[in-house]
Amino acid sequence: MNEKKFNLEEMKQFAKNLRRKVLDMAYYAGANSSHFGGALSSAEIISYLYGYYMNFDKKNPLWEDRDRFILSKGHGCLSYYAALSEIGYIKNDDLKTFEKDDTDLLGHPVINKNKGIEFSNGSLGMGLSLGIGVALAGKKKNKRYKVFVVLGDGECNEGSVWEAAMSAPNFKLNNLTIIIDNNKFQQTGSNKEIMDSSNLKKKWESFGWNVFEINGHDLTEIDNFFEKTSSSEKPRALIANTVKGKGFSFSENNNDWHHSILSKKFYEQGLEELNSK
Repeated sequence: MNEKKFNLEEMKQFAKNLRRKVLDMAYYAGANSSHFGGALSSAEIISYLYGYYMNFDKKNPLWEDRDRFILSKGHGCLSYYAALSEIGYIKNDDLKTFEKDDTDLLGHPVINKNKGIEFSNGSLGMGLSLGIGVALAGKKKNKRYKVFVVLGDGECNEGSVWEAAMSAPNFKLNNLTIIIDNNKFQQTGSNKEIMDSSNLKKKWESFGWNVFEINGHDLTEIDNFFEKTSSSEKPRALIANTVKGKGFSFSENNNDWHHSILSKKFYEQGLEELNSK
């Protein structure tokens, strides 16, 4: 899909830049707080898609043949906004307006295609259905664009996800890829405590998807998945095993950071940890 050659060091730098912007935005939000942990667990996935794999025009976010990205787990929007900033769709100064009055960067994405935000999301379980509609439209219009949807593992508790999971193979949507951010937590606790989704790989395979399971923070493994499945005749599903709050010692695997206020103390600690890597 992409004429560029995969460069691991460039991708690591993109992910590091993304984490810095996530940290900044969470701090700018102040007392409004932010969904910090779930944004960080998807950092490498979103970095790979926007930094390398997806086909888009940096000068024209409305290009008709662009690949489409849908963040179904809309609360993880910090990484989404950071990636859009890295490619130039959102100005760096605009990141300072996150969750402020009259901002375009709300706590859940609100459609704004001029800034690269394809759909509004926040009510969990909706993004995959949106993605199926966009992928199906592409097929009917003989378009070559691809559709990528990031879901949360906790989000897979929603029945609408499984209705959609059943329909995509039925429509033979090989232009659709989902990535499940499998960080093992949701808002109020661990998945095992609340609704144990057990073996997600087997579940999605049983619905007729081409499924792989990887370390969702390993950019090489992410690249291998996309390269190996590039000619898939089925919709693709990637179970990305991740760490909630990945990248900062105070937030890793700490569900207190699902939605919390980033104090100056933790902001400065985060900066120090980023700069030491």
